[in-house]
Amino acid sequence: MHHHIEIRRPGFDFEGARPLWKPDAPEWSHMVNGASLVMPYLEPFLVRNVRDALPHIDDADLRADARGFIGQEAQHYRNHQRYNEMLRCAGYAELAAVEARHSDSYARLATRSLAWRLAYTAGFETMTMGITEWLINERAALFDGADPLVASFVLWHMVEETEHKSVALDVYRAVHGGYWLRVFGLLYGSLHVALLSRRGYVTMLKKDGRWRSLRSRLRLWRTAGRFFFRAGYAMVRALAPNHHPDDTPDPEWILRWQATYGGADKDGQPPLLSFGGGGIEPRDGRAITATP
Repeated sequence: MHHHIEIRRPGFDFEGARPLWKPDAPEWSHMVNGASLVMPYLEPFLVRNVRDALPHIDDADLRADARGFIGQEAQHYRNHQRYNEMLRCAGYAELAAVEARHSDSYARLATRSLAWRLAYTAGFETMTMGITEWLINERAALFDGADPLVASFVLWHMVEETEHKSVALDVYRAVHGGYWLRVFGLLYGSLHVALLSRRGYVTMLKKDGRWRSLRSRLRLWRTAGRFFFRAGYAMVRALAPNHHPDDTPDPEWILRWQATYGGADKDGQPPLLSFGGGGIEPRDGRAITATP
């Protein structure tokens, strides 16, 4: 089955953005920041894995999907690089050392076999769908009062994760297909990215002086618990031998976002979210609602 995967080229400009992009939820802000710090190392790794698989794929539709996956992931990590530069320049110079460790970790993983790397890719992408569903379905609570630029950036990424949600698994099955290696990749890839993300947000919370605060730690644990519940649900769902992401319907809001900003020729800034009644304001003047 061929999927229509748009390669958009948004130029998010983070000048003026702040690390605490949701002022009433600093722990949640830094959890997202910690995940962003991983993306410029994780996503090039995923791109390389899928690109290395292309010569082993006979199906023309799947090759086209794989190129769409590569194109979208490349845009993701380039925008995350700009966002992470903002974080470092905003007073978190310690993050350069964190990112160096991320780089070293993925350099080691790049030496593994293609089958192993594709299992990691499929596993991580499977876990991501649980996070996407959480962020989209609870967007009002998670992003109300947030910087609309950062909220728009995060949800743009999640929309595109949904668009290519089946590609990594389809590529893995075309090249290797073993069930137990896929299960290992699901567990290893998900835990690996979670631990790297934690390294980043713990560093930022320590810099803020919040890490030793019991109140801050409780808020962090509560949010992390919601995160792991959604990720765990997606992982359990994916353990079924016949699991396929296409069997899970996309959130309706994503379909409306795509209708607003759907074309591959739409370069520049995607529509910004507003929870104050403005909805999503696209370039063509139409609007869809950001809240339920």
